[in-house]
This record gives sequence, structure tokens and C-alpha cells, in this order.
Amino acid sequence: MASKPLTLSVRPRGKPATKLPEEVILTSNASTSDLYQEIASRADTSVHRLRVTKGSDGSVVPNAKSVSVHSTGLREQSTVYVKDLGPQLGWRTVFLVEYLGPILIHPILYALLPSPSGPSQLQSLTFALVMLHFVKRELETLCIHRFSAASMPLLNIFKNSAHYWLLGGANIAFWTYRSSAPAAGPSNPYITYVALLLYIIGEVGNLYTHVVLRNLRSSGGTERGIPQGWGFGLVTCPNYMFEAVAWVGVGLVTWSWSAAVFLAVAVVPMGLWARKKEARYRREFGGRYRKKRFVMIPGIW
Repeated sequence: MASKPLTLSVRPRGKPATKLPEEVILTSNASTSDLYQEIASRADTSVHRLRVTKGSDGSVVPNAKSVSVHSTGLREQSTVYVKDLGPQLGWRTVFLVEYLGPILIHPILYALLPSPSGPSQLQSLTFALVMLHFVKRELETLCIHRFSAASMPLLNIFKNSAHYWLLGGANIAFWTYRSSAPAAGPSNPYITYVALLLYIIGEVGNLYTHVVLRNLRSSGGTERGIPQGWGFGLVTCPNYMFEAVAWVGVGLVTWSWSAAVFLAVAVVPMGLWARKKEARYRREFGGRYRKKRFVMIPGIW
């Protein structure tokens, strides 16, 4: 039996999208992705600029092929509100731009700041560790990451990039490569060996968890799964935990407060994101998910 048509009333929220239709007609078994595509096509705009919410309770209608319009509670003549989110930029592009900052800044200051006799052993080691970290992140962005959201508002890239370009780039480089920096002096081999061990554990663990998370989602898909493996039994987001471990290693090499500032500013939002992810896992998977007491740092957070 053919599906009955479903007519939804469309209203703008905030700045209206150009040519926003007053209503859309879908089949009753249409997905919410079909709803977004129909509105975007009629409004002559990108589907990624749109946020659709239900008029009944204001909840967001997800843009997903696996979610039917009917399952969201929308019925004949239901009202949906559409907000134009403005110009968007793909998340992959955002990540590439963010991580590019330190890759450009560190070589410049590494070449200009050290004493005439050249950089010290610790300065050269710091340079190598930082460059390896951010080159790894660029390669992960290109080859590993699969994003649940396609884009973000264009203007947000300046806020997101500031952390990496200013704190991870100019801040660490300036205070580490100066001739008067602690890293310009002699190294303590025992501390350096510990630092390198932490760095290797952190980087390898971070890469491993990114691969695990990648394999939970099909290419172009938005489905979620329950991650398992090294680190996931300890905390919700071991990728954040390993990231912090790696930067503790960098900090022990530089002996500079600049690396501590970069790490501290990074840890707070990562911990908040991890807490939200734990809540989402519990909500989406219920009894199938083993609840974690700590979301990022075992025994602490």
C-alpha cells in the first residue's frame, strides 16, 4: 500500500532562510534526512545551514537517514521551525586549520629565538615532539576521523583556532626556544626519559582510541556504538586522557609554564565534553552500556 502524504507547516525561527516554504509534503515513511533535504531544496540553501525543531516542544529534529519523521512525533499538519545557522565550514577543514598553526609557528620561532650557539637538546626535543603531535593530528583528520556533524558556523573557526595558534603555537614556542628559557639549559636524563615514555604512551594511546572510534561509524554515517578496548574500561573518553598524558610529557621536557597553560586550558573543555558523552551513552544505550564513574582522568574526573 502506498504511503500517505504528510504535510508539515514550516515557520522561521530567528533570521529566516531565503525562500523558506510555508509547508512541505513528505511520505509518511520519510526520514528526517528527507525532511532537511526537502526544506533545503525549496529554500535554495545548504542543508547544513538548517536547524529544524518541533513546534510542539522545541526539541531538535535530527538530520539522520536512520530516523523517520513519524518516530519524532510529527504528524499531519504539525509545525516545524527552521533556523538559518549562517555560513558553515566543514569540520575536517576546521581541524586542518586549527592544527596548522603550531606547524607553521614553531619552525619560525625555533629558527629565530635560540642563542647564537644553536638550540639546546631539550629545545630540539620539544620542537620534535610538538611537530610530531600536530602532524599526527593533521593525518588523523585526513585519514581517520569520521564526523557526526558535517559543519560548524564559519565564525567559530577563529575562536577554535586561537587555542592552537596562540597557546599551542606562539605561547609554547616563545617561552621554550628563547635563550633564557629553562629548556635552554642542561637536561636531567631521568626526567627526560620519563617524559618521553609518557609522550609515547599518550600519542600511541590517543591514536589507538581514535581508530576504535572511527570503526564504530560507517563512512558518511552518523550511527553510534559502544567503544571498547584499551582505556575505555577506565574512563569514558580515553582519547582525552591520553592527550593529557602526552602533553604532561611535553611539559616535563620544556620545564615551562607555557605547556602547563596549554594543557590546563585544553583539559577543562575536554572534561566537559567527556561528561556529556557519558550522559549520551547512558541515554542511548541504557543497560547495554557499562556506566563509568570517571569520564577523563581515573580517580579524579
